[in-house]
Amino acid sequence: MRIGLPRALVYYYYYPLWKCLFEELGAEVVISDITSKSLIQKGIKVTVPEICLPIKIFNGHVINLLSKEIDYIFIPRFVSIEADKWFCPKFIGLPELVSYTIEEAGQKMLTVDINGKREDTCEWKNYRPLCNVLNVTEKQLKRALKTAARHWKLFRDYCMSGLSMEEAEQACIGQDKKPQISNENPAEITLGVLGYVYNIYDSFVSMDIIKKLEEMDVKVITFDMMNQKDITNRFGKKSKRLYWTFSDKIYGTAVSLLEQGEIDGLIHVTAFGCGPDSVTGKLMELESENYQKPFMTLRVDEHTGESHLQTRVEAFVDMIKRKKYADQRSESA
Repeated sequence: MRIGLPRALVYYYYYPLWKCLFEELGAEVVISDITSKSLIQKGIKVTVPEICLPIKIFNGHVINLLSKEIDYIFIPRFVSIEADKWFCPKFIGLPELVSYTIEEAGQKMLTVDINGKREDTCEWKNYRPLCNVLNVTEKQLKRALKTAARHWKLFRDYCMSGLSMEEAEQACIGQDKKPQISNENPAEITLGVLGYVYNIYDSFVSMDIIKKLEEMDVKVITFDMMNQKDITNRFGKKSKRLYWTFSDKIYGTAVSLLEQGEIDGLIHVTAFGCGPDSVTGKLMELESENYQKPFMTLRVDEHTGESHLQTRVEAFVDMIKRKKYADQRSESA
């Protein structure tokens, strides 16, 4: 049996878990192609224009999978993975959104409801519908979930050791020890690059912003590199947190990095038309002003040009480096 995974949305966060789970259950996992202009255009053609770019991209990946002779496309409904926190309504209604937009996909959809209190989503009740579809026993599913949970924890450990998600994914293959990160040549400046995983790690959407920054001698910290308990503990008991799970993680990371003084500035990568980001982005901007740290928003859509993004990033980095050197000269004078 061939099960397709769209290379979009929270794929970048949960791919190691899903791949391990389905392979443990005897299925072959098929991934959609890397995001491209033609793939996005296919998604745009079938999606209502008012919706955000990540959903248009997701539909493009679903269409791409339909050409790969798959039996099912896995499209989970993400509701909640922690108490009093929820996912964006588009995630909650994603199976219906896809089935009414792409009729053929509706006939091949494999979905489960992710609703619990574990970030790894591996509560047994979440994946119970897979037993009937994949013709496996409850015992087989529970065993596969335990293996997938262990594999995902290893992946997250790599992330929190300072690796990007792409590097962590590669490190998981055939390794059982955390790789050592060299500090022999420290970067000139450190920036927090914050945004949802599907904006940061989709190389077409972010135009490889992490790689571009590293080429400019910048150390990059993303929210997935942070210990989630540390992020949560940054908020006092009386502090009102955000309702959306990943928005809360991003904002918590910004507060944590600013308080610790580890960074020289923040970059927020967001997609045009994102409702939660209209709140999250403004809060991070205000926090940056309070700590007197530079802040820049990179808002992308299907029309954003690479040269435009490259110019803005280079100018932002150059400004911070100049300020840092000026401050160091004044301190030594």
